[in-house]
Amino acid sequence: MEKELKGRVALVTGGSRGIGRGISLKLAELGAIVIVNYSSREDAAQEVVREIESHGGQAWFLGFNVNDSSAVDSAMKKILEQEKKLDILINNAGISIDSLAMRMSDEDWGRVLEVNLTGAFYCARAAMKYMMKARSGKIINISSVVGRMGNAGQSAYAASKAGIIGMTKSLAKELAGRGITVNAVAPGYITTDMTSSLALEYKERLLGAIPLGRFGEVEDLVSVIAFLAGSGANYITGQVIGVDGGMYM
Repeated sequence: MEKELKGRVALVTGGSRGIGRGISLKLAELGAIVIVNYSSREDAAQEVVREIESHGGQAWFLGFNVNDSSAVDSAMKKILEQEKKLDILINNAGISIDSLAMRMSDEDWGRVLEVNLTGAFYCARAAMKYMMKARSGKIINISSVVGRMGNAGQSAYAASKAGIIGMTKSLAKELAGRGITVNAVAPGYITTDMTSSLALEYKERLLGAIPLGRFGEVEDLVSVIAFLAGSGANYITGQVIGVDGGMYM
């Protein structure tokens, strides 16, 4: 059986660690040529590429900061020069600087919004220039359950992820006529190095708010992203799919 994404070219921002790593591996498993973006850890990106290649997949890494507009445009130019196309963009890169609002500095607020929201916009804008000419493409933005329900101490992160949802719906309306779908996935608490380090008491409190009674696994999330990237989701656009165990309904 031919792999669902065989021959497709996918860019995964923040693709070297955590959820981004899982997305990169999954898309490659399905046959996509994956460009693994990183901002600081080239060694981590190299490791993901090696793992993909060890399983017979195709990938290469590309370092740039998503919140640098000129760097994003240069990276897109390089991708198109090498691969001649871009079929899938996964806007995954993001950071969180947690603080009560009254204590949050201007710099921290701006940094979170720049990377999580403005960075996703820059990448989408650069990708759509090619996708509009090709009259096809999939843009998948990673939001968060926090962007849908809020969370104390995460006003900047919640604002950036809520902004992703609004941007997704607007871009979906703008680009539908050119055959491009734009959707968002809003994960809840997924088992990663970050959640593994949470205090036991806090974990128990979180689990009490999740109807399914467990944290999600990376596979739970990447399988939904893979579906949205494939042909089975060709008639789905402007949607926000929660992968949160029922935490937000």
